[in-house]
Amino acid sequence: QVQLVESGGGSVQTGGSLRLSCAASGYTYSSYCMVWFRQAPGKGREGVAAIYTGGGSTYYADSAKGRFTISQDNAKNTVFLQMNSLKPEDSGMYYCAARRRGCATWWDYIDFLYWGQGTQVTVSS
Repeated sequence: QVQLVESGGGSVQTGGSLRLSCAASGYTYSSYCMVWFRQAPGKGREGVAAIYTGGGSTYYADSAKGRFTISQDNAKNTVFLQMNSLKPEDSGMYYCAARRRGCATWWDYIDFLYWGQGTQVTVSS
C-alpha cells in the first residue's frame, strides 16, 4: 500500500516562495506518475505538475509553467514542488497523488489511486 505524506505548506505574501514535499512509502513498483493537485474552496481539483519517477519527465499546467518546478529525490522517495512568484490564485489545499502507469492525462484526478492528506497554501495580496 503506497502512502503519501505532504509537508511544506504555509502562508506567504504575493511574490513569495514555498517548497512542498511529498514523502512516499510502500512502493512496490519502480515507476509511478506523481502529481501535485490543488483545490481551492468551491472549486474543482486541478493538476499543477507531474513527474514520472521512472525517467524524470515533467509536466506542468499552464498556470504553473515558469514559476513552479517539480523534482524528485529517488534515494528518499520524495517528490518536491518548488513554487516561486506565488499569486493569491495559487492558494488552496495541495495534494500529492500517485498511480503506477505513466503520466498521460496526468491532470485527470479520477485516475489516481493513492493520495496524501494535503497541505494548505495561502497566498495573501
